Amino acid sequence: MSGSFHAIDGIPHFLSATAAAHLLSVEPFFELVWASGWEEKANDYLPHLLGLPAELPFLRFARSGGPGTSTHGHWKLDAIDAYAGERALAWVDDALDASCHAWAAARSSPTLLVGTRPERGLTGRETRRLLEWAGRLAQT
Repeated sequence: MSGSFHAIDGIPHFLSATAAAHLLSVEPFFELVWASGWEEKANDYLPHLLGLPAELPFLRFARSGGPGTSTHGHWKLDAIDAYAGERALAWVDDALDASCHAWAAARSSPTLLVGTRPERGLTGRETRRLLEWAGRLAQT
């Protein structure tokens, strides 16, 4: 996989050289939102490092329950649930767990969970899955 390491706040992160192209290819069909523990810092680093043209909205995560806690299980679920509301949602993440799948199955709105491998990130395979899902939604 092509990409490069970048020190972000002193921590090395590997960023895919193709991530921006994949994100831009799904952007006409999805509202892109950072659901990263980096919160607003995602916009401080990722658009420039990935070659994205602009900042994206980002989610803030509650810190009151302690690390790894949520009323739903996964620490990101409360913020994602609140942001998505009753809209269709595709969530791409490298740390989806059983609570994410249970939450997705219980939603009344169309929901797609797309797991990635941390060392690869968003690839063509996941991108095709997102575009196929968006195409099926548009037909209904």
